[in-house]
Amino acid sequence: MKRAVMDRFIDGIEWIAAVFVGLVALDIFVSVLLRNTLNYAIPDSFDIGRMLLGILIFWGIAATSYRGTHITVDLIWANVGPRYQRMIDVFATLVLLFVVTVQTYTLFDKVRGTFYDHVETFDLHMPVWPFFAVAWIGDVSAVLLIAIRTYRLIFHPEEMHDPEIKATE
Repeated sequence: MKRAVMDRFIDGIEWIAAVFVGLVALDIFVSVLLRNTLNYAIPDSFDIGRMLLGILIFWGIAATSYRGTHITVDLIWANVGPRYQRMIDVFATLVLLFVVTVQTYTLFDKVRGTFYDHVETFDLHMPVWPFFAVAWIGDVSAVLLIAIRTYRLIFHPEEMHDPEIKATE
């Protein structure tokens, strides 16, 4: 039961990342379509697109960090036995957990700064901090998923890899 709840949580974060991919694509498509057909620019389209892309990046970090599907260099990993492969995976995940935790801490400072400084978009004067806050929540999700990955790598490695991912087995 506990495993099913955790997997639903992980899948939910991956779905949120997928929604942001769709939002960024929709924003770009509509902006280009309106600009090229009606010679009309959506107010703050550039700023909103830029902030949505930032949100997408942080939620993408969350989605790829758990699965281990981000860019890796497996030169050493591929040439050692399963025991050492697991040790390398645990070490790399702990380093990733540390780096993303520090990143999350510093991003929160940015969210707080944009809130207290009342930073707004140029055309519509929309506050910027909610976009930054959603990106920060994605980063917090990344920390949670990397912590779950670390736990599973150490205590339940059999639960880690999807059957489709052959390179990590």
